[in-house]
Parts: sequence; C-alpha cells; structure tokens
Amino acid sequence: MSHAMDEARFLALALKNPVNAAIVDELHRLALPDAWLVAGCLAQTVWNVLTKRAIDHGISDYDVFYFDPDTSWDTEDAVIRKLHARLGHLGAKIEIRNQARVHLWYPAKHGLPYPPLTCSTDGIDRFLTQNTQVGVRRAGDGHEVYAPHGFDDIAGLIARPNRALNFSAANYAAKAERWKRLWPEMTVIAAE
Repeated sequence: MSHAMDEARFLALALKNPVNAAIVDELHRLALPDAWLVAGCLAQTVWNVLTKRAIDHGISDYDVFYFDPDTSWDTEDAVIRKLHARLGHLGAKIEIRNQARVHLWYPAKHGLPYPPLTCSTDGIDRFLTQNTQVGVRRAGDGHEVYAPHGFDDIAGLIARPNRALNFSAANYAAKAERWKRLWPEMTVIAAE
C-alpha cells in the first residue's frame, strides 16, 4: 500500500462516501460561517476505500465545525436542528459544533483548559491524532481541503499522536485501540 497521497486523490476518495458528499454540499447551501466537514469520517472513508471495506465501515459519526461569533447555546442549537432536519434522511449521526463556543463547555466536560479559538481550523489543529487533522468544504466550483500534516498518514493507515494543547495519552490509546480493531492494517505510533 502506497503511503503517498496528494490532495486531489484524498478528496476523490473521501467524497466516495455519499454521506460526506451530501454534508459538504448542504453546508455550502446553508452558507454557515467557516463551515467544514472534519476528522474521522473523512480519513476513515479513505481507509475503507484503500482496504476494500464498506464505505461507512467503522464511522461512528460525521463531525461538522463552523465558526459563529454568536456564542449563545440557542443560536448553536438552531443550527444543529436545521442541519439535522435537512440531513436526517441520510441516517447518519452528525455532530455539529460552533468552534467559537468550545472554550465555554470544554473545561467542565473534560477537566482541561481550552483557550478560545479564532476559526474552525484552530479546532482541527487540536485533534488528538494527526491523521484526523483534516477538513473539507466547498469553495466556488470545487473544494477546499485543510490538512496541516498532509495525507501520508491517512494513505498509510498510520495513527500518530498530535501533541497539541490538551493531549491525552489515555484518550489517544483508546482511540487507536478502537481503530486497530476496525482496521487491523493500521500502524499505531505510541503516545509515549
């Protein structure tokens, strides 16, 4: 299995999942500010294509980030309800989070500090693993991809810790163990 992948190939494989494609298109139609489909649903779709599994094998949810300076829960809840109403027919668990609000609830939920973010890609930068630090959105007639570490770990089915703020070795180990069960071909780089 080749460990090199460029943006065009990544995008083509990630959008083979009709749920990913539908979410990206709907985010574009809704024109949510700084909205991206992010993380595991993208990388895992690619893994499934590369390992010849069902396109949605192992995908537990589809994460959407957007960034709205209005940090009220009511505003975020309205966005969540609207997106669920428009995408409910997909039968997928879709998690929508306003990245401008994360610092308001994260410390209470996880017991760790979380400084305010300035945009959605700041949230992507804080993901637990480098191979899930990826986002896709429509831009003009095409797509924009955010992938600060590129695509080689995705192509090579490599789980590598991201030592950004709030890194938890225990959470990383649990995630890597789940992935290794689902994709035995995966190489896990230890957190220590």
